[in-house]
Amino acid sequence: MKFSIEDSIGLVKEQTIALNDSFTLECGSVLEDIQIRFETYGTLNEDKSNAIYICHALSGNHHAAGYHTIHPKPDFGWWEVAIGPNKSIDTNQYYVVCANNLGGCHGTTGPRTINKKTGQEYGEEFPFVTVLDWVNMQKKLMISLGISKWFAVIGGSLGGMQALQWSISYPDLLHHCVLIASSAELSTQNIAFNEVARSAIRWDPNFHNGLYLQNGTIPDKGLAIARMLGHLTYISSESLADKFGRELIDNESHYNINKNQFEIERYLHYQGNKFVKDFDAHTYLRNSKALDYYDPSTKFAGSLAKALAHVLSNFFICSFTSDWRFPPAHSEKIVQALVQNKKSVSYASIPSTIGHDDFLVDNQPFLELLKTYLTPSRYA
Repeated sequence: MKFSIEDSIGLVKEQTIALNDSFTLECGSVLEDIQIRFETYGTLNEDKSNAIYICHALSGNHHAAGYHTIHPKPDFGWWEVAIGPNKSIDTNQYYVVCANNLGGCHGTTGPRTINKKTGQEYGEEFPFVTVLDWVNMQKKLMISLGISKWFAVIGGSLGGMQALQWSISYPDLLHHCVLIASSAELSTQNIAFNEVARSAIRWDPNFHNGLYLQNGTIPDKGLAIARMLGHLTYISSESLADKFGRELIDNESHYNINKNQFEIERYLHYQGNKFVKDFDAHTYLRNSKALDYYDPSTKFAGSLAKALAHVLSNFFICSFTSDWRFPPAHSEKIVQALVQNKKSVSYASIPSTIGHDDFLVDNQPFLELLKTYLTPSRYA
């Protein structure tokens, strides 16, 4: 997918806020002096009513739009297709904020951060974080920025779970909640996929029972396999067939089991090797487990309807027909719970071919629907 510098928000800078108070996690652990890495796009208006928060997914980060450099090519953010001037999330109208989640590996306090008590990186000692912890961290960032209420909180996939939790935990702090290709809980199959990915990391000889940082190694092979498996679940069978088919790399088969001969094999190895250069294994293990554990109904006698009984925001929920990881039924379950509570909800199941990643690509029906929902004149 090609982006244009002319259509982008342009050059953006990372920002960091240090919180000088303690931060208590849902697991009971306490972190001191955490820092939050984030980016902002657009301009906050005088009454600070035009702020939108973007929640990133499992392997995402704070760099959602714009670019840091143009050499050798622009490093556009992961949601460049949706955020920018005149785009679906219009930075001419809105002030957009996105932060790297706690436990991440892109600047926010996480496993690679130095633990002041030991003088060493946290590594495997970094405590377990949950979706609720991320939302609580985002609320602290909100306060630091002087924002009293989000116009909208938006997220896709695991980001959608965070947006949903915002509506439950802080119902009076957001006007709109936008959930995209998301779910209120993972299916058994999804948990199984995540465990296979985590096992690949843990079984890598370079993992050293979690002590790979102390041993000066990286479980690169396991992390690459985890990414390869995950990437497969984000793309539909139809999309893979259209893009790669059964094409051979050199147009002839050599019957070599130790060599990549199909284009799809080469593509998956490229994705895996690229991921290893930019992501930490401890972060992957924690983020994927947080995804598994998320289920807001557990605190409400197993009832999602009860969990959503006190939400106040308007909801816009989107699913994609080719998404077999978070199929439309997952979104529709949330819609039904909201309808049962007589809450305001708009829902669209969008015909698609890409799969779970459809919200990250140039899916015009989705982008137009999102833009229409966020058009400021609708709320004047």
